[in-house]
Amino acid sequence: MIPAVSDQNRSAGDEGPRPAEEGQNRSAGSEGLRYLLVLSRPRFWLYLAGPVAVGVTYGIDAVSGLFTPVTVALACYFLVPANVFLYGVNDVFDADIDELNPKKEGREARWRGSRPVVAAVVASGALGLATLAITPRVAWPYLLGFLLLAVGYSAPPLRFKTTPFLDSLSNGLYALPGAAAYATVAGTHPPLAALAGAWLWTMGMHTFSAIPDIEPDRAAGIDTTATVLGEGRTYGYCFAAWTAAAAAFWLVDARLGALLGVYPIFVAWVARSSISVDRAYWWFPALNTVVGTLLSMGGLWRVYPLWEALP
Repeated sequence: MIPAVSDQNRSAGDEGPRPAEEGQNRSAGSEGLRYLLVLSRPRFWLYLAGPVAVGVTYGIDAVSGLFTPVTVALACYFLVPANVFLYGVNDVFDADIDELNPKKEGREARWRGSRPVVAAVVASGALGLATLAITPRVAWPYLLGFLLLAVGYSAPPLRFKTTPFLDSLSNGLYALPGAAAYATVAGTHPPLAALAGAWLWTMGMHTFSAIPDIEPDRAAGIDTTATVLGEGRTYGYCFAAWTAAAAAFWLVDARLGALLGVYPIFVAWVARSSISVDRAYWWFPALNTVVGTLLSMGGLWRVYPLWEALP
C-alpha cells in the first residue's frame, strides 16, 4: 500500500491547489469569459461579420469560392475577435464617461478590465494583423485601415469620437471588413460607388446610435456630432447620410439602391413617431440583419441563380 501523505508532511513545492481554490479559479475564469462576451457586444457582431459575407458573395465568380480557408478565417475573425478589439479599446478609454451612461447597466457593461481582459484585447488586435499573412496585398489597405481606425476612434491622441463629424466619418471602419473580403476573393478593389455607399451608410449608423448618448456625453463634457446637432437635427443628418448611401448603391445596381432606401424611411419614421430612440436603437441590429441577408442573397444569386436552386 502507498502510505497517505498528511498535509504536515507535504513540502511547500508539492502542495497543489485546494479544491476551494480550483473552484474559485474556474469561477473567475468563467466570469472573465462572460465579461469578454458582454464587452464584445454580441448584438452587434454582425456589424463587422455581415459586411464580410456581403463582400465575399459579390466578389466571387463561382460558388466554390464561397467557403475557403481564407474566407472562413476572415468571417471568424470579424465575428468575435475584431469586436473584442474594437469595443475593448473603446471601453478602456471611455471608462470615466461610461460611469454616467445608462446603456452600460443592462445589455452592455462598464469597463472593469483585468490583466487577462487587457491581454485578450491586445491579442485580438494582433490576430487582426495576422490576417495580412493570409490575404493578398490588395486587401491590406482595408485591413490596416480597420485596425488603425478602431484604435484612433477611441484612443488618444486622435480620439475621433470626441471630434464632431470626424466621429461619424471615422466609422467607415465598419465598411472595411467587407471591402477587404471583396478584394481578397476578387483580387481587385470594390467598386468606388459601393465603397462610398457603404461608408455613408456607416456614418448614418454611427450617428443614429449616438442619439441615446447625447445627454450622458454632454454631462461628461464630450462633443460628438449628435451633441452638437441635437436630437432633431441628428435625425436629419442620418436621413441625409442614408439617402446618399442609397443613391451611391443605386449607381452600382438599382436594386441595391432600392433596398438601402429602407434606412431613410426608418429614421424618418422614428423621428416622427412617439417611439423612444432608446428603444429603436435596439431594433436596429434586427433591421441590419434582414438587409444584410438580402444583400448577401442577391450576391449569391449572381453566381447561382434562384431558379437553379428550385426543384
